[in-house]
Amino acid sequence: MIHTAALIGLIMIGLASLLAGYRFVRGPTLPDRILALDTLTINAIALIVLYGIWINNPINFEAALLMAVLGFISTVILSKYGLRGRIIECQDAQKEAD
Repeated sequence: MIHTAALIGLIMIGLASLLAGYRFVRGPTLPDRILALDTLTINAIALIVLYGIWINNPINFEAALLMAVLGFISTVILSKYGLRGRIIECQDAQKEAD
């Protein structure tokens, strides 16, 4: 029973990933693309966990945690880039702004 539910979940999350990928490619603005990338990350985490349940392998849960950390960092970095136009603030840039 759990294998059937995991397989159905894999198919549904796979379809959701395809739709988020479409939004990532066709997104008209940068915030749309950042949101689509974050959604793709969440879908990838769900796929990793469901696949781990389906094949009964606990190592996939650690991979999902690593993917969650990387997804959070990438979302923060891209959001900062979208707001300020640069990722790293340097001292010279702050002096020029003043």
